[in-house]
Amino acid sequence: MQRWRGLEDIPQDWGRSVVTIGSYDGVHRGHQLIIGRAVERARELGVPCVVVTFDPHPSEVVRPGSHPPLLAPHHRRAELMAGLGVDAVLVLPFTAEFSQLSPADFIVKVLVDKLHAKAVIEGPNFRFGHRAAGNVDFLAELGATYDYEVEVVDLYVSGSAGGGEPFSSTLTRRLVAEGDMAGAAEILGRPHRVEGVVVRGAQRGRELGFPTANVETLPHTAIPADGVYAGWLTAAGERMPAAVSVGTNPQFDGTERTVEAYAIDREGLDLYGLHVAVDFLAYVRGMLKFDTLDDLLLAMADDVKRCRELTGEYDREHPEQV
Repeated sequence: MQRWRGLEDIPQDWGRSVVTIGSYDGVHRGHQLIIGRAVERARELGVPCVVVTFDPHPSEVVRPGSHPPLLAPHHRRAELMAGLGVDAVLVLPFTAEFSQLSPADFIVKVLVDKLHAKAVIEGPNFRFGHRAAGNVDFLAELGATYDYEVEVVDLYVSGSAGGGEPFSSTLTRRLVAEGDMAGAAEILGRPHRVEGVVVRGAQRGRELGFPTANVETLPHTAIPADGVYAGWLTAAGERMPAAVSVGTNPQFDGTERTVEAYAIDREGLDLYGLHVAVDFLAYVRGMLKFDTLDDLLLAMADDVKRCRELTGEYDREHPEQV
């Protein structure tokens, strides 16, 4: 799959394509319906499928300080889109100048002049251009002029997550913030993932017999509520069952919120400096301050036992994801 940053990265000889545009944070199951249909239509027309997205999130430029927590960084979104069959991802730098483009100018500069759109696939509430003035009706209206078709896909899937609310990135962020990893996974179609580089921490876990990878998460990452979680730590291509702690480490009067993952039944791991991924499967318990160190150690042993059981059970039920 090709990855472009900015319009200038698009090959000059790029031909017709099927395009879908959106933030697509998380590439959740609703997004997958739109992207999947774009891929399907591209195959029908015999042209590539391109996803157009933005960096930073448009809200950060339009309303500075309002950047939402991100469910997936751009490289992760690209991986997920590639898995859906997308041929190219275009990340447009969203600047103050870019935000001033009228809907008509956006269509001409991006869809017509650069991507030579043959079809555009969107959800019903798609908005674009200055002050989000453009909608799917306007997109279709100009399609008659610039020779592209527009298809609207209903992305509103729902399930038990959030009490039956339609799946969305906003709902997913809320469930992650609440520690509802089962609900988030139902929307995403997979466990929620946090990424970052392993850095040196206080090394108390090592002293206690549970050495953890202290993950310095990427900016604006959607981090689950404080607590202990079952999940997986993936490093250097290896996926390992893990007990994951999120919080300020109240046992030792910590103040900095961290994400720390203990790779279960693994010894001698040296992960410092590596970019790793932590997948959150299930909430195990809240973050507590114990009366004694022995009480803490007993709780940690119970946590590891429970996390081993939960991840093992999940892997047996989902062998295709192992």
